[in-house]
Amino acid sequence: MMRRILSLTPGRIALGVLAVIALLALFGPLLAPQDPLATSSHTLANPSSAHWLGTDNLGRDVLSRLLDGSRVSVAGSLEVALTALVVGAIPGILSVYLGRAFEWVTLRLADTLVALPFLLFAVAVIALLGNGLTQAMLVTGALVSPLFYRVSRAATLAVARSQYVEAALISGASIGWVVRRHVWNKVLPSIAVALAQTIGVGFIVVSSLTFLGIGIQPPEPTWGGLLASDLGYLSYQPWAPLTPALLIMVTVWAANLLADALRDVSGEAGRALINNRKAHADRRTKSDLVATGGAR
Repeated sequence: MMRRILSLTPGRIALGVLAVIALLALFGPLLAPQDPLATSSHTLANPSSAHWLGTDNLGRDVLSRLLDGSRVSVAGSLEVALTALVVGAIPGILSVYLGRAFEWVTLRLADTLVALPFLLFAVAVIALLGNGLTQAMLVTGALVSPLFYRVSRAATLAVARSQYVEAALISGASIGWVVRRHVWNKVLPSIAVALAQTIGVGFIVVSSLTFLGIGIQPPEPTWGGLLASDLGYLSYQPWAPLTPALLIMVTVWAANLLADALRDVSGEAGRALINNRKAHADRRTKSDLVATGGAR
């Protein structure tokens, strides 16, 4: 599937952008030119050779804070996506095989989670459990999990009544073996699309919470927190919010672009894409042979 994604221009762009963001999350704190928490008397300074993006209201280097805050922002979005994947996909697949009682309970639970506003619920959980980003992301992931539940359930239903699955069950194969051997490969493309979309959603949630000052302990830098602090000094630095806002926008856009590329290369659409490219290559080969014969 990776080769198919790389064959599409949107897929290459999305993977390139997300790879850069991942490198920032891994090595951003090490690449920070200055201590992101160190204050100075040079408050609200303009960009210079010493401070490429200027300083904030406490004299801290903005570039260093952006690089250091990338780890928290990216880790939070991945935590949301992985939690939603585990909580949603596994019950979604098993709901097709574990009987009507399990199916009814999981469906009603998914409907309940959909009805809850996850951002407000995350704020309420933080108020109960303390101001920590980890618990907020776990709760948000659980509230987003109905997306994976419905996607995995629909994909499993599409193959559950196929002859080779029924033959495996009749021959005595366990449900776990059938899911690993036959169902998972069919469900994986749909789950991958949902995972890419959820990473973008998780990034928006992390940025929203940190923008409100929820889930982090000052003066820990995050992209959402930097955006919020910059908005308070627009009269001095009207350009300051552009960098964190662009980083957030580009990351979410790349995640959605990757989801579109995954959708284009998976399932029937992927097979149609491959067939079209093979037909196009065959036509080019035939035309080259005809042109070569004519030249002779």
